[in-house]
Amino acid sequence: MSTPARKRLMRDFRRLQTDPPAGISGCPREDNILLWNAVIFGPDDTPWDGGTFRLTITFSEDYPNKAPVVRFVSRMFHPNIYNDGAICLDILQNQWSPVYDIAAVLTSIQSLLNDPNPNSPANSEAARLFAENMGEYVRRVREVVENSWDEDGGASAVDAAGAGAGN
Repeated sequence: MSTPARKRLMRDFRRLQTDPPAGISGCPREDNILLWNAVIFGPDDTPWDGGTFRLTITFSEDYPNKAPVVRFVSRMFHPNIYNDGAICLDILQNQWSPVYDIAAVLTSIQSLLNDPNPNSPANSEAARLFAENMGEYVRRVREVVENSWDEDGGASAVDAAGAGAGN
């Protein structure tokens, strides 16, 4: 069955394949176009540089009128990322617009990594360290980056999402 949401997701997927933004990748799971796996590489020349972070994206049949649910599968330490991987980002909540596609969502999340909003903390410890002890915050981020390659399926998730295309 081809619904407007599924047609839009196919268009978003084709765009990601033909014109991938640097450092991001995503693709639907084989058995369900409403469930995606994605990978974001940490932005160059930031504490996140070298990290490979896996995410899941869940769409409803209301997409693109309703924002997808995006969660990090990789363990994260960030002011705007909850311990369960949920992301506190305005375009995924009250600022969602149907003009956003998957590439825009993933690019915004990648940008958020090095440009957090400490005024809207999802992780109070990360927000406190970001504001009060940048050295310790960066140390914790580097720890997460180093662990991002050791997680179960880290490299295979990169392959599965076709992440090489974005670099």
